[in-house]
Amino acid sequence: MAGLIKREDIDEVRNRIDLREVVESYVTLKSAGVGSYKGLCPFHDERSPSFHIRPQLGTFHCFGCGESGDVFAFIQKMDHSSFSETVESLAARINYELHYEDGGTGPRREDYGKRQRLVDAHKVAEEFFQAQLASEEAQTARDFLSGRGFEPQAAADFSVGYAPKGWDALLKHLRAQGFVDEELKLTGMFAEGNRGIYDRFRGRLVWPIRDLSGATIGFGARKLYDDDQGPKYLNTPETQLYKKSQVLYGLDLAKKQISKTRQIVVVEGYTDVMACHLAGITTAVATCGTAFGTDHIKIARRLLQDDGTGGEVIFTFDGDAAGQKAALRAFDEDQRFIAQTYVCVEPNGADPCDLRLHRGDEAVRELIELKRPLFEFAIRAELKKFNLNTVEGRVQALRQTAPIVAQIRDSSIRPAYARELAGWLGMNNEDVNRSVAASIKRARLPKNTPPDTRGNQSEGQGQQASANAFERPDSRDPVMRLERQALEVVIQQPHRLNEEQWQAFYEARFMAPVHAAVHDGIVAASAAGASASSWVEVIRDEVPEQLRSYVSEVAVTSIPASDEHNLARYCSDIINGLIELQITHRKAELIGRLQRAEMEPEGEEYAQINRELMELEMRRRILRGT
Repeated sequence: MAGLIKREDIDEVRNRIDLREVVESYVTLKSAGVGSYKGLCPFHDERSPSFHIRPQLGTFHCFGCGESGDVFAFIQKMDHSSFSETVESLAARINYELHYEDGGTGPRREDYGKRQRLVDAHKVAEEFFQAQLASEEAQTARDFLSGRGFEPQAAADFSVGYAPKGWDALLKHLRAQGFVDEELKLTGMFAEGNRGIYDRFRGRLVWPIRDLSGATIGFGARKLYDDDQGPKYLNTPETQLYKKSQVLYGLDLAKKQISKTRQIVVVEGYTDVMACHLAGITTAVATCGTAFGTDHIKIARRLLQDDGTGGEVIFTFDGDAAGQKAALRAFDEDQRFIAQTYVCVEPNGADPCDLRLHRGDEAVRELIELKRPLFEFAIRAELKKFNLNTVEGRVQALRQTAPIVAQIRDSSIRPAYARELAGWLGMNNEDVNRSVAASIKRARLPKNTPPDTRGNQSEGQGQQASANAFERPDSRDPVMRLERQALEVVIQQPHRLNEEQWQAFYEARFMAPVHAAVHDGIVAASAAGASASSWVEVIRDEVPEQLRSYVSEVAVTSIPASDEHNLARYCSDIINGLIELQITHRKAELIGRLQRAEMEPEGEEYAQINRELMELEMRRRILRGT
């Protein structure tokens, strides 16, 4: 049996793992100040970035939904894995050997974390399929690829493979690698009959489908033989790893360019993705046997950094009726993006793969360059249904297209489309504007408000971190603001405090209960000798549970400094300001004692209070440099 992972190993993994690198496997980040980064939260849908990380402290926090924690918490939430599985997977990532309590040896191959076992099985299967593509039996598969313009190197670049005919080629191979049937049933690569499990993919060309981190989690398989009674494309069914509504083929290859160029091109199939990438459109991805839906949009928006400052989403569809229908389905989801959305429909019905094959790479690039706004496409597609040469036809067309214009939430674009519609219909602007206004009223849609503004809160307006016992301090109060800033400095930059400043911080009294509780947590963490890698997590453990999210918030709040020099000066000024605040409090107490007490001016107590007042004033002047 495996024992508990030793605490020092957990801390070591946390210390060695780069939080930024891990998070960027899922979220596009941009700088939010010295040592701080922000992006769209992966845990809730938002329109402006409120998800912050501070890699130096190994901490993340979302000011929108309140999710927070360290790298282990992030992976647990993203991958739905247990704590032990998460530590083990991150340790494997950095090739670190874990040690276990009570003589445990850690997970053996057969009892390793279930999710990791599934990932391992897919990796072995991918390598098996790739090797089979070079076999004599796979000539038909190689002919299919070459017939669509893909050289062997292209197949290798996209890890395309071949599933042999027969019922158990892959099954035997995985069993030989130590996998047992109970595990293999969970992969989705096998079907089950009266005699047990057998290969799901047989006699097919196979593409590996990967998640954002690059791990293979499923397969898409294209039939090659006439006697194959299955569908043209057969994908892995829903499994613990593979959720088709949350997967985009090619995203592992395209994510960097999507983030860099702030463009994503959505095509319809695996060969279309290959063709686009080979033609230079390296932001192309495809859905896997399902429509482009809400979960896909969330992924795309995070990579695009879809915060209203740019970006474009381009859909490509065949020019046939099915393609037109798919484009209109995409239009239904358009309003979930802030980025501009476009559609490319090749008039002769050619998809990117066909275009590249018959007209070359340049034709694929031209298709993307000749994109049309999705709103225009949807309106024109509806207009084609009516005879615009008659009054009746134009009136009916207006009734159907005015609601489309009404769906445009951007008030600066909607009037322009209303004018365009008036021109296409040959009607005056006033009539069209009235119809659009009536459609808006019927739909009861807010004209300028995005559908979900939960993510638009500023850092000061973030989720309430405290329950009834801890009221969030008023940031407009200078004392409350200074206390908060001091906590930010001590949590984020503890190495910048000298011995005198640390002693002053230990002795400081914080007026706000929430600040006082966090201060006590910091003191306890320091007394416990918390390492740099575990500093924030130990503080979180030392404060009341309802304040743990608040600690993470403080840990990632941007410090207003443009470089290291300004950062050092800011930290010093804030801590000195806190010390001066404590001096002010102490002086007020002593002066009050003098005013309340009846003591002899020449008495020892009177003299002692005055000496302390003088010392406090001297210290205050030194802090101010006067």
